[in-house]
Amino acid sequence: MLETINLSKSFKGKKAVQDVNLYLDSGESVGLLGPNGAGKSTTISMISSLVKPTTGEIKLNGVNIIQKPEQMRKVLGVVPQELAIYEDLSAYENLKFFGFIYNLKGKELEKSIQQALEIVGLTDRQKDLVRTFSGGMKRRVNIAAALLHRPEILILDEPTVGIDPQSRNHILETVRMLNELNGTTILYTSHYMEEVEQLCDRLYVMDHGEIIAAGTKGELLSILSTEDTIKVELSKMDEMFIEQVKTIEGVRKVEASQVNLKIIAKKGINLVSELVHLADQYHIQMVNFHTESPSLEDVFLHLTGRTLRD
Repeated sequence: MLETINLSKSFKGKKAVQDVNLYLDSGESVGLLGPNGAGKSTTISMISSLVKPTTGEIKLNGVNIIQKPEQMRKVLGVVPQELAIYEDLSAYENLKFFGFIYNLKGKELEKSIQQALEIVGLTDRQKDLVRTFSGGMKRRVNIAAALLHRPEILILDEPTVGIDPQSRNHILETVRMLNELNGTTILYTSHYMEEVEQLCDRLYVMDHGEIIAAGTKGELLSILSTEDTIKVELSKMDEMFIEQVKTIEGVRKVEASQVNLKIIAKKGINLVSELVHLADQYHIQMVNFHTESPSLEDVFLHLTGRTLRD
């Protein structure tokens, strides 16, 4: 349905996105993961026809939309990372304004507004000014605006950043409902691995402007099929100790947080004796030690060398 072919974008000679190839089949929910600066938003802007690629193609049902952006705009809804609504208008007035932009009028416009408000759970607050809303409710108005013309494809760029848990859960349920019940094709970016695990059929991992891995959750987890994740709780943390742990044969990655270590290491190696020996040298006690199956967060750390929120 939608694909990008060797999509690249440069700004003042510096490549922000390089040779990105991805596709979305009709009715799929696809996650696009990457740390800040990975190129996700630039990629989305190009797919949305807001930014023209330096090179490459974007095809919708076989039609290159770089030459015919109106083909994409008819079927696309975008929920941007930054709020794009007017806080001195009510939720209803915001949707009426955006409905006019979509060339909706009269009864059709009114029906679309009420349907969008119902989907995001704001029917009873539609006459209230947006500036009186919580951050989560404002994001739900943003989503409603993107749904007015009943898009076939919905792009959501970090839609749950900085909101309360209740609104976050409501947004996730809304996205799931749109995909599963309405058949809306979803492209979802997030800093929260658990969100894409819940919502997405397939995942793309992006870093430094490039797609570095792609597949289903199972396919991505298989990347670490020869590795274990070891979690260690220490009595205290020492930077020199961490550096020494990184040098142990078979250790691939080490992530430290407060007094906890997450170590990705070659499957089957016995780290306990070496860790105990090192800990004793630095007068550190190992409070807890256990091995886990790799998670998608571990795969991401393995591929990029940093956590998703970095």
